[in-house]
Amino acid sequence: MLPSYTMSFDGALLQRGFWLYIWDIRGPKGRYLYVGRTGNNSSAKAFSPFCRIGQHLDFSDDAKTYAMARKLMELKVSPSECTFEMTAIGPLFAEVQNWEKHQSLRDRTAGLEKAIAVTLNGRGYTVLGSHAEQSELDMKLFSEILVVLDRKFPLVQLP
Repeated sequence: MLPSYTMSFDGALLQRGFWLYIWDIRGPKGRYLYVGRTGNNSSAKAFSPFCRIGQHLDFSDDAKTYAMARKLMELKVSPSECTFEMTAIGPLFAEVQNWEKHQSLRDRTAGLEKAIAVTLNGRGYTVLGSHAEQSELDMKLFSEILVVLDRKFPLVQLP
């Protein structure tokens, strides 16, 4: 019998804008989290989290944005042997066409991305990737994000 698989998602994940997301990756060698954001560094575009799924797992020669898969392969973990669950938060801000405004929103989102990665690492998770802080942390938004993190990613219980 041929294998079959199921994927479901909420249509809200198709909205463009500035989002944060956490991939919970479980593979043969363990569990990893990958923290990311939408909001391009090189253009005034802010894709949807759903769009980022394909970009993160695109292995074609011209792919430039497959950071999550590259990080797994550096650990000698085959993405095709893993299960993935994404928690997306947002959109925090709507997509804008003005480059200066885009940069400001992108940097605010990047500061939150960094804070999420640091928090999850501090809770005992293996967080993949590097997260450069771009601006001062928006504590009001981060306190709302912590509610999601507390529910989905509590402190790791060590054996």
